[in-house]
Amino acid sequence: MTVPPPHPGIWEPARLGPLTLRNRIVKAATFEGVMPRGRVTDQLVDFHAEVARGGAALTTVAYCAVSPGGRVHANTLVLDRAHVPDLRRLTDAVHAEGGLVAAQIGHAGLVANTLSNRTKTLAPSTRLSPPAMGLVKGATREELDQVTRDFEDAARNAVDAGFDAIEVHLGHNYLLSSFMSPNLNKRTDEYGGSLERRAAFPRRVIERVRHAAGDSVAVTAKFNMTDGVPKGLWLDDSLRIAQLLEADGHLDALQLTGGSSLLNGMYFFRGEVPMAEFVASQPKLVGWGLKVYGPRIFPTYPFEEAFFLPMARQFREALSMPLILLGGVNRLDTIENALGEGFEFVAMARALLRDPDLVNKFRDRHVPEGLCIHCNKCMPTIYTGTRCVIRETLR
Repeated sequence: MTVPPPHPGIWEPARLGPLTLRNRIVKAATFEGVMPRGRVTDQLVDFHAEVARGGAALTTVAYCAVSPGGRVHANTLVLDRAHVPDLRRLTDAVHAEGGLVAAQIGHAGLVANTLSNRTKTLAPSTRLSPPAMGLVKGATREELDQVTRDFEDAARNAVDAGFDAIEVHLGHNYLLSSFMSPNLNKRTDEYGGSLERRAAFPRRVIERVRHAAGDSVAVTAKFNMTDGVPKGLWLDDSLRIAQLLEADGHLDALQLTGGSSLLNGMYFFRGEVPMAEFVASQPKLVGWGLKVYGPRIFPTYPFEEAFFLPMARQFREALSMPLILLGGVNRLDTIENALGEGFEFVAMARALLRDPDLVNKFRDRHVPEGLCIHCNKCMPTIYTGTRCVIRETLR
């Protein structure tokens, strides 16, 4: 009888493209909320240095827009040449703590707040967008050519700023994700219609990012398995798109996610919906709108440990490329079991907001699980500095 090889240990060094990570735990991107007018602040540097000091192998800076029009709102960093020196300060701080650092790059598309940005955004097809507070027009081919160049420039800037990896945002119905969605992409040209055509623009962008980044950094993608909305992207399409991305050979790993920041903002969180806190964090008019429409955009889902795992298993079966499991990972045995099922890495977010030192505690103190209670009250703090409010209270 053939004995299967043992699965890799959590604390063994692991390869991610050209990188060697010190363990298999990644800090997933969570918008830090400390970039006033898009500036790199001491708080942003400290946020990621603390995660690296806490033992995570790779921390992810979110969300780095590729252009002013691609910002979520005005307090979003644009990864342009002007920010390279300040971002080098951030990457140096993470490296000093023994960690590696990724830049998540993307274009917000329909999720962009055009009033805050004071510039227009883009979509695959013309449609109403609540975040944009009006109609967003479908992008012309010339505009998409410019978006591609913006992604290339951002990738080069990330390398020059000392980032070890680049994560391309293909999730949550941001621009590239919305192209893959049959619900949002109604184009009739080479970028719409069939699955292959809906995937063509994201694939083109990834190819150019890989070319611009070179071979010294890892290139990954945060990839929607499902949009979590009726008529949106679902597994029958997303599995095939993932296979196309694997065949292209430009990515070193996929981080598997789901949901829509445009239409279903709780799908990739699960747990309690802190609606009162969301309303309180907004201007009066926006807060009123949240009271009325919030339950539609933020439906309630019960929290389950590793809630994306059942879907992610299907990707593990269909693909041979490295995969990063994301979604409600809070327990040490979850990580061990995921590695045992063939996932190369596990990404954590809220658990590390609650306790940035959790990875060290897993390793040195054999703590079985984190302290996050999935109240999601961290979510509204993105406007004032993303943090765990329980941890803040206990300080």
